[in-house]
Amino acid sequence: MKALLDTSVLVPAFLADHPHHAASLDLLLRFGKAQTCCAAHSLAEFYATLTRLPGKERMTGEHAMLFLAEVRQYVTPVVLDEEEYYSAMERASVLGVRGGTIYDALLANCALKAKAETLFTWNIKHFQQFTFIAQVRTP
Repeated sequence: MKALLDTSVLVPAFLADHPHHAASLDLLLRFGKAQTCCAAHSLAEFYATLTRLPGKERMTGEHAMLFLAEVRQYVTPVVLDEEEYYSAMERASVLGVRGGTIYDALLANCALKAKAETLFTWNIKHFQQFTFIAQVRTP
């Protein structure tokens, strides 16, 4: 199975107190790097999330980079080129996507490019309108 992991899965895998930690970590470790991917922009979102966590959980950039290095050992980033970006946004506009949902549309297009059978996320509702994705599931 080829799986694309959303940031909502990657982040809890590294936060032991998070309610989705066990399931997210299990999924991250279940498949080999050749079978697991994420959108390249999810790496930046992962860093941004870890460095803006509330209170004592907030990480330094250095700490977040250590976790990011771990993520890269388990997933292959998928990068859209300029034409793929444009086509993804054009497809999204036809679907009526507005605002920040464009980032979910880009992620869905990364899943399509990677030929991922399943996009794993804890935010299923964000991806329901992208019917060109084979399957969207929680871990």
